[in-house]
Amino acid sequence: MAEALQPLIDRIRDASAHGRALRIRGGGTKDFLGESLQGEILSTRDEPALAGVVSYEPSELVVTVRPGTPLAELEALLAAQGQCLPFEPPHCGPGATVGGMVASGLAGPARASVGPVRDYVLGVQLVNGRGEHMVFGGQVMKNVAGYDVSRLMAGAFGTLGLMVEMSLKVLPVAPAEATLRFEMDQAQALQRLNAWGGQPLPLNASCWVEEDGRGVLYLRLRGAVAAVQAACRSLGGERVADAQAGPDWALCREQRLPWFEARGERELWRVSVPQVAPVLQLPETPLVEWHGGQRWVRVAPGEGDRVRAAAVAAGGHATLFRTAPGSGPAQTRFTPPTGPLLRIQQALQRQFDPAGIFNRGRLLQGA
Repeated sequence: MAEALQPLIDRIRDASAHGRALRIRGGGTKDFLGESLQGEILSTRDEPALAGVVSYEPSELVVTVRPGTPLAELEALLAAQGQCLPFEPPHCGPGATVGGMVASGLAGPARASVGPVRDYVLGVQLVNGRGEHMVFGGQVMKNVAGYDVSRLMAGAFGTLGLMVEMSLKVLPVAPAEATLRFEMDQAQALQRLNAWGGQPLPLNASCWVEEDGRGVLYLRLRGAVAAVQAACRSLGGERVADAQAGPDWALCREQRLPWFEARGERELWRVSVPQVAPVLQLPETPLVEWHGGQRWVRVAPGEGDRVRAAAVAAGGHATLFRTAPGSGPAQTRFTPPTGPLLRIQQALQRQFDPAGIFNRGRLLQGA
């Protein structure tokens, strides 16, 4: 492994010595998300040393894979063994890679019930900005003494180093699944979801959306057969056919439901708030996921400050997920960290990438 990585290490050391920016890129399906894209491309898809599954132990629920491996290839491998990545990572287009999945930290509809991407990262090997090959974590859950660096890679957008190998926890596919449909307004849906969250129900995902002027809540149940059947009886609602529900949840994961497709010339904002947050004062009615914790908003360019203010007032934050077609990069995409969080982020980047060569400007404007 070390010998195969040497050309990459040499390139990184040369870039660091000359202050030359490198843009780590997999399939490029998430290039739309970030403050800016700078530097010469270092493609994980084009490097043989950065692609392929290293090992897979279905009985141990662990897979070790390299970052340039297509995400679809990994998911197919797991599905053949009746296993999955339970957080349902969005692909955001063909060609998505495992490295991009971890680096972006994006998760799908089940995230509120099963946890974020970082909870499934057991170990990471990376090359830092000094060209040092580093190993963190391993292939079991209880393997960390001190700071869990592996989890820091999730959502770092490649700013801390080039991941060259990662070990991920996987889970068996649930034996039973059902989707229920309820007609109710947003306030009722949030209230009902909070009440259900305190009960022993196999809740997995939820989506509230306005359809033809009516509020509709979709609730997905996953778990043991008896638990799902009992929940269907106790919750009521209308059972959605599996043949329809499966594709619809896949579209929800990829932000391709009709609600998203009708965005037109508007921006798409992602609002993260506590699940117990009430209906927010937003420019438009949102689509609500994660049992109330994630709210998608379509707004006209220039209304982002209202979205951010509403998110902050509810104890959360907002991200400009997709800009309006043809608009420039003037609007800050991520909510900038402040205080201790900003100091921690800056200190980590100084330690891992002192010359600031990796994915420069992706997380912080001007950084």
